Amino acid sequence: MDLLFWRHAEAAAGEPDAERALTAKGRRQARQVAHWLAGHGPPGLEVFASPTLRTRQTAAALERSARILPSLAPGGDAADLLAATPWPAGPAAWLLVGHQPMLGRLAALLLGGEEADWSFRKGALWWLRSRHRDGIWQAQLYTVQEPGLLPRPSA
Repeated sequence: MDLLFWRHAEAAAGEPDAERALTAKGRRQARQVAHWLAGHGPPGLEVFASPTLRTRQTAAALERSARILPSLAPGGDAADLLAATPWPAGPAAWLLVGHQPMLGRLAALLLGGEEADWSFRKGALWWLRSRHRDGIWQAQLYTVQEPGLLPRPSA
């Protein structure tokens, strides 16, 4: 199974937190990662987003529908989020558009065996892949993409 984590792109400050919108830079970051995913992402990618505006706007850059996954909301628990996915043996590829610190904690749990406060930059995409080897499920870090290192898509 492929499990991709995409931290929402840069959002404006303000209240209420759930209604913070992407900035112009954030919209550009989202387009850059979406463009990269269009050319390099796994087939049959299922997209899930937190209920917040900034994650829904980030996911919208893919120009496909995203399902809201309540366990992706800010303040959620990494173990609860993991339980909401078919990891590690699911047949599909899932993209989770969410928040820090939960995405970092989930990446640490899958790659290192325990939760830790790993940092994800705004707009960054982490792609993990599961494999079954010698009777054990393993998580592999397939790639990390940062918007600042990706080319800007042409208009």
